[in-house]
Amino acid sequence: MNVSTAGRIPLKVWTDDLEEGAAEQAAHLAELPFAFHHVALMPDAHQGYGMPIGGVLATEGVVVPNAVGLDIGCGMRTWPTGVSVAEFMPHRDAVMHQIQRDVPTGFAHHQKMQAEWWVTDGVEDAMAHPIVCREYESSLHQVGTLGGGNHFIEAQADESGDVWMMLHSGSRNLGKQVADHYNRLAVALNAQWHSSVPASWELAFLPLDSDAGRSYVAEMDLCLLFARTNRERMEARIRSVLDAVFPVAAPGESLDVHHNYAAMEHHFGRNVMVHRKGAVRAREGERVIIPGSMGSSSYIALGKGEPQSFASCSHGAGRAMGRKAAKRAIPAQQVIEEMRAADIALFKAKRGDVAEECRQAYKDIDAVMAAQSDLVTVAVRLRPLAVVKA
Repeated sequence: MNVSTAGRIPLKVWTDDLEEGAAEQAAHLAELPFAFHHVALMPDAHQGYGMPIGGVLATEGVVVPNAVGLDIGCGMRTWPTGVSVAEFMPHRDAVMHQIQRDVPTGFAHHQKMQAEWWVTDGVEDAMAHPIVCREYESSLHQVGTLGGGNHFIEAQADESGDVWMMLHSGSRNLGKQVADHYNRLAVALNAQWHSSVPASWELAFLPLDSDAGRSYVAEMDLCLLFARTNRERMEARIRSVLDAVFPVAAPGESLDVHHNYAAMEHHFGRNVMVHRKGAVRAREGERVIIPGSMGSSSYIALGKGEPQSFASCSHGAGRAMGRKAAKRAIPAQQVIEEMRAADIALFKAKRGDVAEECRQAYKDIDAVMAAQSDLVTVAVRLRPLAVVKA
């Protein structure tokens, strides 16, 4: 951990590889008048909107929509399938093709409405949760869909030779609509209040005791519910595919973690709103999921409850270059050939943009894990066997 005391409060950083844009955003966080105790940056930190992805910000009395991010509730889900690698590999391509068919990816949604994930209560809910209620019917087509970008479904092998499934997804368009609405509202209110926080920092806030603040927190919590249900529904479809091929397998319990959210927690003697944007809560003994990039290992780890990170750890490897830069620098065919050489099957309809999510576009996951050895203890290392991408 590196410590900077240049700001109003200290900045504590778990990486020596922090890009200029992320460093500038972190400096802004450390100057916020409502920021509490210190700001923490995980080893996968990189530039985001307003706040670095891989950042942890505790605040008093306010919530900052851009410190949660656009994909509210984005997170990971994983479970052991009860199938060995030796059993799985002869059926790998057929299984992953069927998963690709059964789980909509990219901008694709279910054509038919899916089962409800939240039951509304008429006008009262519409007043308390205006954006979720407005988008609810649309969300019934989105629940149980993967999305695009860095979202994935991956078959993996542990070091004992057993197969796991892992998926990465969030709240789809619902979360974006909620995030955009409340960030715009915060920007307008901050201008009206002549806030001391510069608009150029993109860190507009909402007081927790205001109608707007209470409404954002309530709708954010519903986006967390949607995101978790979204991952549950995808898991159910994946399990159905596996059950058809491996009917006697005994899959294990699922683990699910969010890495874009805010929650009231107790730290350093105070109740504060902890924003984790691309960071995972890692209390002592708590299991966490830390995925690698496409083609590299992923980890299940146990949190150490480190106070200086607000009991948090990284949410993955973290980008080393932007998507456009990766496409310019790394030929798609090179990525495809590298994965083929490693015997990692890629299931992706459009392969021209595959470099956006390739291993070279991200930081070295093993270096990230080494940098946070004081935050987590590795429990399971998982190597990729096959991946479904949009």
